[in-house]
Amino acid sequence: MPTDTSTPTSTARASLTERVRVPDTALAREAAELVRDTASELIYHHSCRVFWFGALQGQRRDLSFDPELLYVGALFHDLGLGESFRSSGRRFEVDSADEARRFLQARGVPEDSVRRVWTAIALHTTPGIPSFMEPEVALVTAGVEYDVLGIGYEDLSPADRAEVVALHPRPDFKRRILGAFTDGVGPKPETTFGNVKADVLEHYVPGFERGDFVRTVLDSPWPE
Repeated sequence: MPTDTSTPTSTARASLTERVRVPDTALAREAAELVRDTASELIYHHSCRVFWFGALQGQRRDLSFDPELLYVGALFHDLGLGESFRSSGRRFEVDSADEARRFLQARGVPEDSVRRVWTAIALHTTPGIPSFMEPEVALVTAGVEYDVLGIGYEDLSPADRAEVVALHPRPDFKRRILGAFTDGVGPKPETTFGNVKADVLEHYVPGFERGDFVRTVLDSPWPE
């Protein structure tokens, strides 16, 4: 029997918030409150969009994922860019991941779930690896890549994009997020060796010299 095209399917009729739901748990609410209180509004709204875009990509890819873990991973993924972490000497991704781990362990979350969130955050700027890992790991990166880089932009409908941005606006986002990256990693430029944030500092920090992997190999103390 032919489909009645005059009546859209329930999926087509469903709004974004009917298809994707922010987890309504104490853990999720506490995570949102912590990030909203400690991060800038730029990072908070970006992190929320990462959840929405990651969840939508998860549905599109037919992945079975834990929305609560994806939500916490998305919310915490850029927390390490904050001023309190700029003297840590570590990659901001690790600072972010460690904050999420402390948060989850303090609330008795099982260690395997803690590991997934930690890994999702730690690898979110390491392209080519997360997509082969657990869904929560893959989808934090997918959400980041969608919101920051526009990777897979046409995968989602204009209506879904508009609804996400209405919930969590992104005014002047490109310029502002690059500024946040510069401020967050500029004080510890050595942490950008071999990763995408070296590009940011090369553009925005006068005198920055990116690490050279080949030169590092050739200049190592090993005698040849």
